[in-house]
Amino acid sequence: MLLRRILSYQPFRLPAFAVLAFVYFHPLVSSAQADTIIPGNNRLVVSALNPGLRQYLVYFQNPKTPGRVQYFWLWMRELTRETSGGEKVIAIRQHWIGRDSVSYRTYFSLNAAKDFAPLYHAESAGNKINAYNWSTTGIRGADTVAGNMKQGFALDFTTPNFNWNLDIELFELLPLAKGKQFAINFYDAGLSPPKYELYKVIGSEIITTLNNKKVDCWKLNTTGTSATGITYSETFWISKKEHEFLKEEDAFNGGFRYKVKLPGLAPDIMKRFN
Repeated sequence: MLLRRILSYQPFRLPAFAVLAFVYFHPLVSSAQADTIIPGNNRLVVSALNPGLRQYLVYFQNPKTPGRVQYFWLWMRELTRETSGGEKVIAIRQHWIGRDSVSYRTYFSLNAAKDFAPLYHAESAGNKINAYNWSTTGIRGADTVAGNMKQGFALDFTTPNFNWNLDIELFELLPLAKGKQFAINFYDAGLSPPKYELYKVIGSEIITTLNNKKVDCWKLNTTGTSATGITYSETFWISKKEHEFLKEEDAFNGGFRYKVKLPGLAPDIMKRFN
């Protein structure tokens, strides 16, 4: 996920190094060669999304400070198929665990099982919560959630969009192939209006996973320039056979951010608190 949402929500702010790196603004995408990806147009392979717990190690690196990694997080994302209000949904519960309690945050999202369209999204840090009811025509602060800081928020949409917080899961649903491009209508809940982001399949690569297993992956990439003129590139490795998001590498201003999917043997540390 692009960290613009974290930087724009006060409880989730990062130190200056990360702020400089990840204030992203994309131009509106216009490409005749790109597949338009919006809810309802049946371009996603929703059946490829498997329930279960996924865990990712997320960390930053600045080569100017060798031997030192700036920040670490453990992202836990659990997917379940459920029924809500009589509708089949995909529920995603996230825990982002950092080096202290200030870093800890949680997310809960509901999406339509048929096309991954957002229905509900909530995020919390400390004692603050932002919660939204989401539809194809607009988003509203959820007035039934106690203490919701976004109760009065409202934004109408001209086109359906996807929850940018769930980009990892959405990338697993793309019909990736050589030379493909995708214009995805993403929205960060509570922030500026949604717009299309362009992602390109720039090739493939065989990467090594647990026990020296070789996995053939598509490489999906997006590039751009921040409001302060910093160029960046994000590359994602998604397995061709299993549609599994395995790795991400972001380059910006001489620094890097990585996401690496952990093997299934990684313990579910949240069970200790249930």
